Amino acid sequence: MQVFNWHKLSPRERTAALARPDMLADARISTTVADILPAVRDGGDAALRTYTKCFDGVDLADIKVPKQDLKQAWADLPDADKAAMNMAKANIVAFHTAQLPDVIEVETMPGVLCRREPRPLDSAGLYVPGGSAPLISTLMMLAIPAKIAGVEKRIVASPPGANGKVNSAVLAAAYLCGIEDIYMVGGAQAIAALGFGTQSIPKCVKIFGPGNAYVAEAKAQISAAMGGPAIDLPAGPSEALVLADDNASPVFVAADLLAQAEHDPLAQVICVCRSQGFADELSREIIRQIKDLPRRDIAKQSLKNGRIFIVDGLDDMVEITNTYAPEHLIVQIENPDALSAKIRNAGSIFLGPWTPESVGDYASGTNHTLPTFGAARNYSGVVGESFMKFISVQKLSRAGLEALGPCVERLAALEGLDAHKRAVSLRLEIGLETRS
Repeated sequence: MQVFNWHKLSPRERTAALARPDMLADARISTTVADILPAVRDGGDAALRTYTKCFDGVDLADIKVPKQDLKQAWADLPDADKAAMNMAKANIVAFHTAQLPDVIEVETMPGVLCRREPRPLDSAGLYVPGGSAPLISTLMMLAIPAKIAGVEKRIVASPPGANGKVNSAVLAAAYLCGIEDIYMVGGAQAIAALGFGTQSIPKCVKIFGPGNAYVAEAKAQISAAMGGPAIDLPAGPSEALVLADDNASPVFVAADLLAQAEHDPLAQVICVCRSQGFADELSREIIRQIKDLPRRDIAKQSLKNGRIFIVDGLDDMVEITNTYAPEHLIVQIENPDALSAKIRNAGSIFLGPWTPESVGDYASGTNHTLPTFGAARNYSGVVGESFMKFISVQKLSRAGLEALGPCVERLAALEGLDAHKRAVSLRLEIGLETRS
């Protein structure tokens, strides 16, 4: 990891030091995705089989996973793993159930009643990355809130492994979460299938889930297509920023950084600390811990994009955090709660030495599907309301229209929209005739 003294950097150098990996903005990714989306839209299942053969090296006879495979995967799961999944599920259910919105009803003036009513989405496409780390936690983080929100059609797409099957733990989690429709397809082609629909895969109104740069680009492109689906948020390779004072444990900080670095060669980890001494200790600890890490090759590639910034005080920590807008913010300083209130831009915050980012990834109850690449400046992570939309309702009494109507007539006249004005005027005239 490169080490920088924040106050020795010019504004341009600071911007460069906080930049994400270049490949995330690679034009070749955009071009490749732009070819895949229409090919799947027009070719359907045949195109999915072609891409699965090309990218995953698997020939698929049937894209859909049989329901009995889900049940069998759960039955085959060791009891200790079942217990862990059930504990995580209970916490996710508790936190997301508390997020369910109530109907809001306001009488804005006498006789004018306005309501906001929540409705579940008709369908949700849930993308679960596979590859070297099949993310059972992602399936749970998406499928559980969708069910709580009342989404009837929850469609899961996840890439097959070399054996031509979705990882059995992912299938077990799907069974636990009540998922019945899971399809063996990954990457940009999976996003295309969920967004456009194919002969096998139903079209979904909104797509959820993280993924690599190709998945992130596919979500961006398909959501911009006319009539295309909505998406949850921009979610690409993982990233974490740790704030650490000199009382922080270098062992804990190194562990948190490596927990994100092992996700993906394009993952980015950053530590902001107070002294060169801590930076040196942290660097040594990372070298010590990475030696026996099974995914050390991935982590080493990720650490090439890593940064350690040495700053003078808390104000610098806040400035860097709000500028970078990290997916995960881990705060290991004295009185972390006080600093948390100053953070405007972060996907999820982890306070204190006993709150590793891993608990949010799996089982604390918060959702781990979070905005990356600086999108935390204007996006929230996935919540219960992400699987809902809201309908506004208004109802006026005759007295209400008589009170509000002249205002509407005046504003419609200002815009030159006479039919709008007349829709009110005719009612008011009839109302006056009825009274006389």
